[in-house]
Amino acid sequence: MLFCLSNFVPISVASKAENKGASNTMIGVIFGCYALFEFLASLVFGKYLVHIGAKFMFIAGMFISGGVTIIFGVMDQLPDGPIFIIMCFLVRVIDAIGFGAAITASSSILTKAFPNNVATVLGSLEVFTGLGLVVGPPLGGFLYQSFGYEMPFISLGCVVLLMIPLNICILPSYESDPGEHSFWKLVTLPKVGLISFTLISVSSCFGFLDPILSLFVLSKFNLPAGYVGLVFLGLALSYTISSPLFGLLSDKMPTDSHMYQDAAVCVGLLTTSGAKMHLRKWLLVFGNLITAVCFMLLGPAPIVHIKSQMWLLVLILVVNGIAAGMSIIPTFPEVLSCAYENGFEEGLSTLGLVSGLTSAMWSAGSKPQSFDGTEEEEAALLPLRV
Repeated sequence: MLFCLSNFVPISVASKAENKGASNTMIGVIFGCYALFEFLASLVFGKYLVHIGAKFMFIAGMFISGGVTIIFGVMDQLPDGPIFIIMCFLVRVIDAIGFGAAITASSSILTKAFPNNVATVLGSLEVFTGLGLVVGPPLGGFLYQSFGYEMPFISLGCVVLLMIPLNICILPSYESDPGEHSFWKLVTLPKVGLISFTLISVSSCFGFLDPILSLFVLSKFNLPAGYVGLVFLGLALSYTISSPLFGLLSDKMPTDSHMYQDAAVCVGLLTTSGAKMHLRKWLLVFGNLITAVCFMLLGPAPIVHIKSQMWLLVLILVVNGIAAGMSIIPTFPEVLSCAYENGFEEGLSTLGLVSGLTSAMWSAGSKPQSFDGTEEEEAALLPLRV
């Protein structure tokens, strides 16, 4: 539900802000601040998860997100100009803080509850994330068209608030002593630093893809605006379906099996019989390679010399969604394993650091990609950008 809100709110509020006199630059600032404050909130809440309490942090984050969403629904009553713009900025900042708290706490709670199936649980959770991203815009658009500006915000916000009592009853309360380690020690581990860069890169790819690809499809293939969302379904659905499968593979495939070691030796991946081949690492490697190839073909890039066609675009988006599952799902358990291998204590304190770091790195890459040209110029630049 939180991802449903996060995908619908920017679309509707951006349109309303433009009608209220906000410039394109100011709209970019309003929504760019979301990623910045979610980044900062994730780091702070990850560090102090044990002090605040994971359950309380999650409930508080849901309360803030639900309440702020309802506030968005009544902001059209504000006068045009600076007052509306300032309120948009403040509410988006508060929303980012609440979202960062809820996401950081939820990852920690799930990992604590299912320590032996981290990737499987997080991969399964991405099913609901994908559904939220798919359902959010059409559901919000339907409510907007049928009942007006206020209805989608008030109804979705109330749904989030109504889920709070249920979570209070079913979520376990975990207590742990504060740890001695810091984000700096975690992120300076070579493997963690590389995975953090991977998260930022993948997040940046999809952050710039959302607004620009829709313009590209409209201008290149002359599709009606209502059909543009169907093009993105290939990406969202393939990611939604593949994520739990890759999570299950990451947890269940034997990483120390002699069969895998022997196979790796045969192809030159390992040189000693005692070495280990970890499937998660290879999912990350091949997932990022496939993602890079997909982005080369999306435009396609001028060096590829392939004519852009609708069927090819949809196929690439489907493959890209699968590659995203390969690239994203193994990151959390890999960072967690690396932390434990380097002396971090096994407990809620380390889970908070890892949750906060992965959430912050994703936020760092999801900053909106600004462009000062016209829509036609931006769509024309897609082949060069990818």
